[in-house]
Amino acid sequence: MSQFRPYQPALLRILHGVAAVLVLLAIVSGFWVYNTYDKRWGSVALPTLNDIQGIHGTIAVTFLLLFPFFALYSFHLGDRRLVRSPSLAQLKQVGKPVWWISIHRLANTLMLLAATFALVTGRMMKEEWLPAGEIDRPWYLAHLMAWICTIASLALHLLFGAKVGGLGLLTSIFGRKMREDDTPRFWLRGFWKNDSDPILKIIKFLVFGGIFLAFILPVFYL
Repeated sequence: MSQFRPYQPALLRILHGVAAVLVLLAIVSGFWVYNTYDKRWGSVALPTLNDIQGIHGTIAVTFLLLFPFFALYSFHLGDRRLVRSPSLAQLKQVGKPVWWISIHRLANTLMLLAATFALVTGRMMKEEWLPAGEIDRPWYLAHLMAWICTIASLALHLLFGAKVGGLGLLTSIFGRKMREDDTPRFWLRGFWKNDSDPILKIIKFLVFGGIFLAFILPVFYL
């Protein structure tokens, strides 16, 4: 496993770091909600928190407010880390280094899509459902599926990150070093570049379409 520690842009480290904390908190608090009101597939001994739904919702809304900025960075400045048309062709080269890199990009992309899925389904839930025992609501079941997808995507994101770059890549996101050309006035350099890759455009449409729905749908779903 490689120990080389690549340099990660400061803006990526900030956005990724905050997003990672919020995703982990959402996963834990989401399980706590399930463990409190559902338990149909098993449970663990956790203390009862009467406002666990409110805590989970606050974390989710905070993530929703951050996610558009993280998505913009991902598609405009960090797009080389996502699936593109060449990546699909490289997936045929099983076992080669370029195959692992393509798989890692796929895992990164799935993480974005899973987070979008979780935000949309979570925003469509009502707080009164679970305390009333309404655990078969379609939006709740969809949100449970999104929770599972998020965990799986996170696991793949870390696993293939370790495979491609080793511990150095995984820890580079927590580095404090900042280059002279990576100060805030340079953070958006290259942001407006025109990318015509069709696969990336489709994924971008799905993610930002989901973000739009997460903000708008609850207004009409009373």
